[in-house]
Amino acid sequence: MPTVQKIAPCLWFDNQAEEAAKFYVSVFKDSKITRTSHYSEAGKETHHQRPGSVLTVEFELAGQRFTALNGGPAFTFNEAVSLQVFCETQEEIDSFWQKLSEGGDPRAQQCGWLKDKYGLSWQIVPTVIAELIGDQKTPASQRAMVAMMKMKKLDIAALKRAYAG
Repeated sequence: MPTVQKIAPCLWFDNQAEEAAKFYVSVFKDSKITRTSHYSEAGKETHHQRPGSVLTVEFELAGQRFTALNGGPAFTFNEAVSLQVFCETQEEIDSFWQKLSEGGDPRAQQCGWLKDKYGLSWQIVPTVIAELIGDQKTPASQRAMVAMMKMKKLDIAALKRAYAG
């Protein structure tokens, strides 16, 4: 029997849960949709959704479980919660940035953060970032932090050059 992930994010969409899950699964390797549930007549006076329409889509992105919920327009995403994608290479950063930012809000791009076409915030960051900006007392980390604050999409080589001085 597979291990159950104790905590899994539930992402609230107006009515794009299935579309969004399919999109996210297309972006990440080793990802899949695992289950889709639908609204029924039961509770229609509360949920106000068309019976047979998608209620939830359960999916995995690189082994991490998520649920996408079609809950209606009552709630929307904001920057208070974001999903981090840790990347080993600049090619990975470039690929995730291009795919996830397409159709998103270009004004919401800063320091590796972006907002996708569904309004969900992502942080596309190099795994080396903690090493580069982790010690705020050193001039090297301060230089890397200043460089990062000027970037939209993070550039590993430029961050390393700033760190090196």
